[in-house]
Amino acid sequence: MRVPSRSPGGRPGPTVASTAPARRLPASSGPPPATDPDLVAYREAVADLLVEVGALADAPSTAARQVLIDERLREPALAAVLDATPQGLLGARETLLLEMARYQPNPRSSARDLTALVRIYLLSRIDVMWWRDVADFVTDDQVQGSPDLVDLEWLRRRDLLRFRYREQPATVVGRSWHALRRRLRPEATPRTAGLLARRARREVVALLNDLGREFAAATPPGTPPLWVTSLTRSVEHQHRLRRLGYAAMLPSGHCTGYAMDVEMTWYARYGVQETLAALLLTRQQAGEINVIDEGQAWHVCLAPVAGRRLRRAYEAEMGV
Repeated sequence: MRVPSRSPGGRPGPTVASTAPARRLPASSGPPPATDPDLVAYREAVADLLVEVGALADAPSTAARQVLIDERLREPALAAVLDATPQGLLGARETLLLEMARYQPNPRSSARDLTALVRIYLLSRIDVMWWRDVADFVTDDQVQGSPDLVDLEWLRRRDLLRFRYREQPATVVGRSWHALRRRLRPEATPRTAGLLARRARREVVALLNDLGREFAAATPPGTPPLWVTSLTRSVEHQHRLRRLGYAAMLPSGHCTGYAMDVEMTWYARYGVQETLAALLLTRQQAGEINVIDEGQAWHVCLAPVAGRRLRRAYEAEMGV
């Protein structure tokens, strides 16, 4: 049986097969930790590990890197987070070693070298730990049809968004028009393929609106608004990106709908790149988000502790 779905406040979603429910991530093995892991200590331990990974990056054998990963991931600061993910410490270790073994430099990837790959993987485990009990959106159809997501275009047309985005062209004509505009005005907008799905959780919309207002208040007149390059992705699309050479990690906060990518380097031409970075890092220090510097765009994931407040903020702002 197939059942239609509708997003409140958004456009109707496509029909979704009721026989293909979104997968729920398995619970972490063992009892939950008595206290939340120390994320400051975790990030510092990751930074220390990256120095050693960099020193071994050009080693002809992978054995030294494997020994290093085996030893360091068992350190309490790192193990506390990794063991709280669905894969657990051993699963995270095996996945990281496999990612390192398969790594090939690719101009499309935000992982410019092996050290960047390790950094992105380990810091993204914070997202996975936070949202380990939330079901992934497995297919593109589930993203388009989920009532937990709202349609950004519906909100944009009502002037309810304080940030910008581009939707991926769906036709040859649309892609040709996009390419022509890029040639005529190469720096007018960020270099991004755009959103495959213009769908987002309400809490994420509220966070981006907050950031958009803060960014506008902190920058000179004429500065372009906050630009979002990626939002909710299905596991299906995440695999598609991996085949194209992108550093699309699995599991991912994007696949639960709580992660986003925010354009960064494009703002250097306006002299406000550091301003945006400071706003994001301040939110991270407050425990509201997790931030990963991925070069052109910064990965941002909403923390559960901020979710309830932002959901209330969304409902108040949208009048629902």
